[in-house]
Amino acid sequence: MLKRIILVLGFFSIFSTSFAQHENTNTAVTSEKSEAKSSLSEAEKTKQENKEFIDHHVLDAHSFDIMTIKNDDGTEDHKGFSLPIIFYDKANGFHAFMSSKFHHGEEVVESKGAFYKLAHEKIYKTDAAGTLTLNKEGHVENEKVLDLSITKNVLMILVTSIMLVLIFTSIARSYKKSAVPSGAGKFFEPIIVFVRDDIAKPNIGKKYKKYMSFLLTIFFFILFLNVFGLLPFGINVTGNIAITFSLALLTFIITQFTANGNYWQHIFWMPGLPWWMKIVMMPIEVIGVFIKPFALMIRLFANMSAGHIVMMSLIALIFYFKNVIAGVAFPFLTFVIYLLEILVALLQAYIFTLLSAVYFGMANEEHGHEGEEGMVH
Repeated sequence: MLKRIILVLGFFSIFSTSFAQHENTNTAVTSEKSEAKSSLSEAEKTKQENKEFIDHHVLDAHSFDIMTIKNDDGTEDHKGFSLPIIFYDKANGFHAFMSSKFHHGEEVVESKGAFYKLAHEKIYKTDAAGTLTLNKEGHVENEKVLDLSITKNVLMILVTSIMLVLIFTSIARSYKKSAVPSGAGKFFEPIIVFVRDDIAKPNIGKKYKKYMSFLLTIFFFILFLNVFGLLPFGINVTGNIAITFSLALLTFIITQFTANGNYWQHIFWMPGLPWWMKIVMMPIEVIGVFIKPFALMIRLFANMSAGHIVMMSLIALIFYFKNVIAGVAFPFLTFVIYLLEILVALLQAYIFTLLSAVYFGMANEEHGHEGEEGMVH
């Protein structure tokens, strides 16, 4: 069951990532960016470079860059590795090649007689010269393709899913031999017991067992991705709203499909209220059904994105001010924020799992928990 849940999480997240790549529409062509930079003052150039530095660590990418080295001539050397580019073009079908062909958006790729360009992590159909047409708002008007590539976020989702399968399969084998935990089980057993005794049982009740596989998977899945996000490689999976949407959608689907009649009665015809009040409350309750997963999605996305942006901004300020005070103060502040981010990484996994358990408990609440006036004790 655990493996199935992990595969479902990976499926939703992989394909949703391709449809929700972040877009920066200030410019569209690398050459135009270089020309724009040349006309800026030194301070404005630094601001632009700092923004690009933050974007690199916050946004998704079609290649996995460990570091970028700027040469004296203005060129950049990207240290990392390429990822598979997979996309579908209505006129030319499916295409597959490695992201190194795009050379970080500097090269135009010819495939099956058509030309394609990578601009701000979006793949556009173009001509041999790589021309991208901008509208008045600065958005690219070229035809986009259906992008199914293995991006950096997708890669980390796959890595995390495989890690979870291997770790918990190993723990399960150890328990078959002995009830005493060994190896990884010594570390993970207290966490599993905590999720069961402090999250699932108090909030769901006697039917908690059927939700344990999902709650444990969602907890460790978010926790591992949050921890990976603390590494200096620009990994920000839970800061991608498409990923948090997929996770919240799973909670929403499970809640609705496992709810009992009492849950639906409280939504469409709340007991203990006058009939006219029931009519007023019904649309409010229906809206609330969708607000709950929406809050799950936004809370995780906003907290993880904000933490990354604050840390990267503090690091960028060191290079912006270029003085001794900045060289001492901002690294210290960055270290403090980093410690706070470690706490947030743990806390957000706990909150997402806790609220999911609360929603499952509401969906399985029985009539016996109500007073004479229909109020829940």
